Amino acid sequence: MIRVRGLKKHYRVHKRPPGAAAALKALFRRDWQTVKAVDGIDFELGAGECVGFLGPNGAGKTTTLKTLAGLLHPSEGEVRVDGHEPQRRESAFLEKIMLVMGQKQQLLWDLPPAETFELNRAIYDVPKDVYRRRLDELVTLLALGELVNKPTRQLSLGERMKCELVAALVHGPKVLFLDEPTIGLDVSMQVAMRDFIRRYNQQTGATILLTSHYMDDVEALCPRVVVIDKGRLSFDGTLASLVQQVKPEKRLTLRFASPTTRAQVEALGTVVKFSAAESELQIPAAQVSAVVAKALGTLPVRDLNVENAPLEEVMSELFARTAADTRSTEAVR
Repeated sequence: MIRVRGLKKHYRVHKRPPGAAAALKALFRRDWQTVKAVDGIDFELGAGECVGFLGPNGAGKTTTLKTLAGLLHPSEGEVRVDGHEPQRRESAFLEKIMLVMGQKQQLLWDLPPAETFELNRAIYDVPKDVYRRRLDELVTLLALGELVNKPTRQLSLGERMKCELVAALVHGPKVLFLDEPTIGLDVSMQVAMRDFIRRYNQQTGATILLTSHYMDDVEALCPRVVVIDKGRLSFDGTLASLVQQVKPEKRLTLRFASPTTRAQVEALGTVVKFSAAESELQIPAAQVSAVVAKALGTLPVRDLNVENAPLEEVMSELFARTAADTRSTEAVR
């Protein structure tokens, strides 16, 4: 459904130091530099996949999504979405896709969301019976009720984001590009949005490429992740393989029936967090059984839990390694 080969997007930008003298000089002679927002990435998505597209700020995620949606032209490389070349902006292509950005809105501020829904229906020429059925399903799934008839300016951020999704899905797109869809939402609203995106993916078979700095979004929705950093691809695979590759150690959380000392806990492994009532250890995966048995035999364990390292730590470690590799390469040059 989506194929990216050697995608590059470079910008030539004016660079000058602050100050009146520099501004005057720039009137006659400008210094330019090339910013490599995306610098040669390759990946593919099959129909119906929901893939996390991850990276630190400035990695090139939004630039890639805008290129896939046809808003930006690639500097080099090949991009195809369901057989279409996005930059041509053909009607057949635009009817199949939608880009939803958490920091941008398409709702009309002083009008109810229902007016934007109707406007999008007209733009995409959706038959009224199909539109009514689809709208009823979306409003029900997102529990919007009469909120669609209130002026947009009276809605909370979470309510607006729900309505943004409905507006984006009125024409039934086959491909969804979601850029930070849960940004700024409270915990309960984030859960509701994830549930909706998961159900939409399962019920319609839509292909979804999702960016988010909330790792809970990724863990809940995306079996596979594509990671870029500084415009380059650094990982493409399953979440499980990413964790195994970057932080294969396990986290053992122990809760105690009576107070324990740090020395007792340190005898089991590397202590990540400690208190007399609860402690967290980092241990090699191969030693989990032995460490658990020792803990149960030597400490007043009331409860325990074994899990992978938090995805936030995995991503932080991956980015740190990428940065170190980049510095090493630059030093060699």
